[in-house]
Amino acid sequence: MFDWNDLKFFIAVAQNGSTLAAGRALGVNQSTVQRRLLNLEKQFGQRLVERLPTGYQMTELGHAVLPFARTVEAAATVFENNFSDLARAQLGIIRLTCPEPVAFRLTQTGFLERFHDAHPDLKVEFVLSDHYVDLTHGEADVALRSGDTDDDILVGRKIADSLWAIYASRDYVERHGAPSGIAEIGDHPLIGFEESMTKHRAVTWLHEVAPNAYYVARNTSVLGLIYATKAGVGVSALPMALGDFESDLIRVLGPIPELTRAWRILAHPDQRHTRRITAFFDFVLREIDALRPILTG
Repeated sequence: MFDWNDLKFFIAVAQNGSTLAAGRALGVNQSTVQRRLLNLEKQFGQRLVERLPTGYQMTELGHAVLPFARTVEAAATVFENNFSDLARAQLGIIRLTCPEPVAFRLTQTGFLERFHDAHPDLKVEFVLSDHYVDLTHGEADVALRSGDTDDDILVGRKIADSLWAIYASRDYVERHGAPSGIAEIGDHPLIGFEESMTKHRAVTWLHEVAPNAYYVARNTSVLGLIYATKAGVGVSALPMALGDFESDLIRVLGPIPELTRAWRILAHPDQRHTRRITAFFDFVLREIDALRPILTG
């Protein structure tokens, strides 16, 4: 009987055209891919690929079995995800994804302590990222998320507003002054997100109002924006829930209506009505009045 785990190496070679590229895709070295592919062919007793100077080409048998191999891979992925979900459910773990500053404030304000006191058999674990974590593929169970989302599968509800404004450090304002209006933002060095976050609404808006502005610093996180702004190197768009609580920063413009979005609590529909997720949703809705200052400012 063949080792079904070898199939992922066969699939990777079919998709990438070489063992080197397949190794990169799988995060292993080329020799591992070659060894696992040879092992699979030995177990089948048939050649699945032709080794050519220009790369690897599927044999007729390889083409024929590839769809079935992909079916096995998909089934294995579903099994792994469901097994992980069931294991976490047995342990009462809720993986909550949100930006790092929000996680810090949830911890500092006693929100999590109150949840754990109400549900001692459940435990919240953070999955921290300024990028959207994929709930559909099981990367987290619940999201506290602001802004627009392309994922129409998730279910949830609005719990607060996300308000943004323009900030500068006190030292920067003393030395360089502050923009008196939106039209003057481009006259100041800007601090913004880097290219990997081009879809963020702050990036889009700044490009529209200050297309020729000079960026003195770029970051991959809101925390990075805050630190750079506090350093006094330029001005930045920041969430008011964070900027207004930094004593070194001054809100020079805003709130900016174009940057306002909703904060939502979201989950995948397959998870939404499980006991642990329902308990967390219900608790969040009871705590909305306490959450709004954390999320909105």
